[in-house]
Amino acid sequence: MKITKVTTLLLKTPLAEKRFYSSQCAFPERKSLLVRVDTDAGLQGWGECGQYGPGEPVAAFVHAVLAPRLLGRDPIDTSVLWEDMYCAIRDYARKGTGIEAISGLDIALWDLKGQFYKQPIHRLMGGAFRDRIRAYATGCYYKEEDFRDRKAALSALDAEATSIVNSGFSAIKGKIGLLSLEEDEERVRVIRQAVGPDTLLMMDCNHAYNAGVARRMGRILESLGVWFMEEPVVPEDLEGYAMLRSSLDIAIAGGEDEYTRYGFLECFRRGCLDIAQPDLCCAGGITELKRIEALATAHHIQMIPHVWGSAVALAAALHLNATLAPTPHTAFPRSPLNEPMLEFDQSTNPLRDEVLVEPFQLDGDCVLVPQGPGLGIEIDQERLAEYLDSKTECSL
Repeated sequence: MKITKVTTLLLKTPLAEKRFYSSQCAFPERKSLLVRVDTDAGLQGWGECGQYGPGEPVAAFVHAVLAPRLLGRDPIDTSVLWEDMYCAIRDYARKGTGIEAISGLDIALWDLKGQFYKQPIHRLMGGAFRDRIRAYATGCYYKEEDFRDRKAALSALDAEATSIVNSGFSAIKGKIGLLSLEEDEERVRVIRQAVGPDTLLMMDCNHAYNAGVARRMGRILESLGVWFMEEPVVPEDLEGYAMLRSSLDIAIAGGEDEYTRYGFLECFRRGCLDIAQPDLCCAGGITELKRIEALATAHHIQMIPHVWGSAVALAAALHLNATLAPTPHTAFPRSPLNEPMLEFDQSTNPLRDEVLVEPFQLDGDCVLVPQGPGLGIEIDQERLAEYLDSKTECSL
């Protein structure tokens, strides 16, 4: 089997009145860069990348740098092709756009491998520890009301958190870092009151704080029974991460802005994280995430991968999470103590909810791992075309 064509499809859909914010930026649209790899056997593999910034530079990198290296090659050789791509760009793209491009291509190659062998990806990765993954809802972003009408914003926040729990989730992650500590503390208190004491609660700072301010916020979160504090400081501040981990009782999570095993090795060596959160679509794809997992378990660090993007990203994350060993092992593993969880973003995203023939749904508070060949999903081509912003092909 040989690779005959690589296609990138940039999907975009405006959010209009549903625009929302993290501590770092506004989200006026949802976008995803999908990668499709075709073969002479008639099989097509799907991957995803280009999530954190504009998708256009990642698409350009795929076609100008990486796709020519893949054309004519056997997609089954996932490890060989990963090393070939990485070593070709090591001198100038060891983080960021280049690794995102590799990530999308690698996921597509694994999808092809699964289809070729007629097996789900998780089986080819060594087998599944579980066939369903406990999902946590990422929501409670900032809205326009947070800047205009504080009372209305808190009322809307209460309603959103209540709705998430009522929809079946037993775990929820909210956002902090955009407002003052006092205002954000009030937001967390509203969420906690809305979801009750038994709902697992996590908070994501999106690296809004310096280490000193993060420590103050961490103590507030501890008092409210928050399970982990995500990205408290900027990803470059490894000393800040290590200080927070040693001075707070709350678990410190991070890594969505880190790349490859080499970046995570330094985080682990320096004692930065209780929970590692690499993103499949950014940190190196399926091939590299399994290597990161090996490093994490060698350092006795739990992995709960970050997920952000379309249904393709979600499917890939389900397969990966199925293969993550309980860390540490127990006779009866329990999340969040030693089992992975699936991040299931609840902000408006048609690219997640509308591009599959059979969209992912909650089953209790879990999502079932696909059992079909490869990613085990079927793309709805007509719906996909509705969100297509641009398309580029590279072929033999």
